[in-house]
Amino acid sequence: MVESTNIYAMDRLQADLAAHGAAFFAHYQTAGKGQRGKSWSADPGNNIALSVIVDSSFLSITHQFPLSVMVALAVHDLFNKYTTDETFIKWPNDIYWRDRKAGGILIENLVRSGALAGSVVGIGLNINQVVFPDTLKNPVSLKQITGKNFDTVALAKELCIGLEKRYHELKDGNFASMLAVYNQYLFKRGQQVRLKYNAAAFYCVVEGVSENGELLVSGAAKDRFEFGEVEWVLTT
Repeated sequence: MVESTNIYAMDRLQADLAAHGAAFFAHYQTAGKGQRGKSWSADPGNNIALSVIVDSSFLSITHQFPLSVMVALAVHDLFNKYTTDETFIKWPNDIYWRDRKAGGILIENLVRSGALAGSVVGIGLNINQVVFPDTLKNPVSLKQITGKNFDTVALAKELCIGLEKRYHELKDGNFASMLAVYNQYLFKRGQQVRLKYNAAAFYCVVEGVSENGELLVSGAAKDRFEFGEVEWVLTT
């Protein structure tokens, strides 16, 4: 049990006590972290709560989106392997099965002398949990989809292997092809969705995501949005 695997991993990274590939798995977090300051809650022992240290020093501090693509693809690879090929990546990097959220990703960076010195990749993935808090609108787990129980530690190890594979793919200069796959599995691509911008909701069609991580849409006042500019308005 830890407060947060991301907090623990970042403490280790900042103290130079852990390097690329170090992974920290928790059966239970007392203060799991989600995107944009949100918390991440999960049943003890039933899910994946994993943080992995990644050497991101080869990336520009002004162009970090390739790291998000890499991680989202690795998590998608794992979840999709055990489901019915209906797993999607919801921009920027949530994992969805059909219209329900299966997991989330939080990447935190260590910056030294104005450059990326390393990153902590935090992954929360619903595996065996079947009862969720009412505050969560649309969760789903691997067990709910398949009816099977899974070994969370074994899956976390498999995820680490997949992360390393995708990492080398990125480092070898294959970002363009990785982004194409990311867009292939983009949640609601080609469909009309409802978003909220400056407190006003509107409808648009999701077209894709740019190499800079902008959500590309049609039928709206703007044709692209940066992360944090808009919120999804989901009915499920």
